[in-house]
Amino acid sequence: MMKRFDEDPNRFSRAMQIWQILIGLSHNRQTITYGMLAKIIGFKRAGTLGQFLDPIMRYCKQNNLPPLTIVVVGYTAGSPGKGLITIENLNSDREKVFNYDWYNLYPPNEKDFANLFKS
Repeated sequence: MMKRFDEDPNRFSRAMQIWQILIGLSHNRQTITYGMLAKIIGFKRAGTLGQFLDPIMRYCKQNNLPPLTIVVVGYTAGSPGKGLITIENLNSDREKVFNYDWYNLYPPNEKDFANLFKS
């Protein structure tokens, strides 16, 4: 049976969905605003995206990957939110994300993301 992201309230499944979007953007050397990302995944507002971006940020950090969430930016600031603690240098980190071969990785799944939060 086909499964839809909008039928699954699990934040880790939404992180999987967002991962796919972010690697596509990265491949095309693009950024996206929080609002645009929210709209793509069917949310009316961007205020809750942090809970879905956090597992992606943690996964990248744990696996020594460039900070993929850096491609998500604020509408007015044009830069990622302050919660992205993995960013050292905005421009060089963004270039690392853009140049990384994301499509050569098996994408993380719900369990991979959930395991990041186990003590």
